[in-house]
Amino acid sequence: MDRDDVSRPLLGSQNDDELEHSSYLDKVKNGKLYLATFAAILGPLSFGFVLGYSSPAIPDLRRIPDPRMQLDPEEASWFGSVVTIGAAVGGLFAGWVVDKIGRKLTVMFCAMPYIFGFTIIIAAQNHWMLYLGRIMTGLASGITSLVVPLYISEMAHERVRGTMGSCVQLMVVTGIMGAYVGGLFLGWRWLAVTSSVPPALMLVLMCFMPETPHFLLAQGRRAEAQEALRFLRGPGASPEEECARIEGAMQGQGNSLGWSDLKDPVLYKPLGIGIVMMLFQQLTGINAIMFYAESIFEKAHFKRSDIATVIVASIQVVFTALAALLMDRAGRKVLLILSGVAMTISTAVFGVYFWLSNPNHSGASVPGPTQPDLAWLALASMGLFITGFALGWGPTPWLVMSEIFPTRGRGLGSSLCVLTNWASAFIVTKTFHNLMDVLTSAGTFWLFSCLCAVNILFTIFFVPETKGKSLEQIQAHFKGVRHS
Repeated sequence: MDRDDVSRPLLGSQNDDELEHSSYLDKVKNGKLYLATFAAILGPLSFGFVLGYSSPAIPDLRRIPDPRMQLDPEEASWFGSVVTIGAAVGGLFAGWVVDKIGRKLTVMFCAMPYIFGFTIIIAAQNHWMLYLGRIMTGLASGITSLVVPLYISEMAHERVRGTMGSCVQLMVVTGIMGAYVGGLFLGWRWLAVTSSVPPALMLVLMCFMPETPHFLLAQGRRAEAQEALRFLRGPGASPEEECARIEGAMQGQGNSLGWSDLKDPVLYKPLGIGIVMMLFQQLTGINAIMFYAESIFEKAHFKRSDIATVIVASIQVVFTALAALLMDRAGRKVLLILSGVAMTISTAVFGVYFWLSNPNHSGASVPGPTQPDLAWLALASMGLFITGFALGWGPTPWLVMSEIFPTRGRGLGSSLCVLTNWASAFIVTKTFHNLMDVLTSAGTFWLFSCLCAVNILFTIFFVPETKGKSLEQIQAHFKGVRHS
């Protein structure tokens, strides 16, 4: 018998399955999926308000006449940075909670430290209440950065998962911009009141949203999973076929992890990719660019640095929204590569800017351009960098993290990725001045440029394209099983 005669029925079966699944997706109505996504992304919106809150609040708190509340430069630094401590703890804690009580309840749970944290800030009478409030909102931010991408990826089907998942980062930068804009008109207490509204609304709306089908099936709650799918896909789409696909991918996985599972390529490959992507996201130099943003605008003769920060945040919102629209069309890898190229060029130009700004090229590590006509170079490179970051390396690592882990490993794997992100952000921020002392400002940004170039190579050779693939097909990729 001809070998091709054997393979044709198998290929035909695979093609029939794909056609059947495509026909199923054609019947899907996404209205309630969008509603559930909206309820969940109020968490990242709250996260953005937390990140953006310190920028307008610190100037107010430094001018306040009450000595119990007034912040000196060192205290202001702690007020801005203790969020990362809470976020690292929250990300680690969320990996355990999300597998114990489920995705929906974890989203609801993270609303509480947001509300309590901002309430403590509103009622603050001393520095320690301010710090406690910031730590609690940081804890909530760490939980949010893990559970919301996971919740959305397990609810959404492959035709819209990229767009839905990209809304996480879109809402983060929208929240940052909201805090900056609010800071133009509101004092620090009223800004905290405003910042507590999104998590309160999220808590209410999530009461009416379903748990994810993947989690319910992993718990053996098939009837509830079918009800969740009926809610998310609409009455015209029967959930049986999707339930069967999810259960097929879960066969042989078990419900718990052991050390032996680390030898399974379905776990260790995505874990390696996710951790390196989170590390590279911070090594792009995003915090360094944002650190210099205010001084760059001042050198460009912007009179109001607070308005300048709103402009920067607006650029991030616009291009993160564009990334969300392109994610399911262009694909993850294309956007990551384009993003890496833009950031490689812009950080290299930043290095040139700092080098030319020193008339003696003496290697001084403190940026202080003495040639006003060079301001356009800094503004152009900053605009290109923020655009590039927002298009790819801002939203995509969080989306890919939520897609690549098997069901039984999503809590642990996502937790380690989030911990890597926050820890590397802390390390890069704390060592930034030391790098400038050793390498000079120009050398530091050239180092970031080289690391962005490495990002491109890593994306080309190691990051899988997940556009248009179901979560089950992505797991099959790491198993080495071919899917048509």
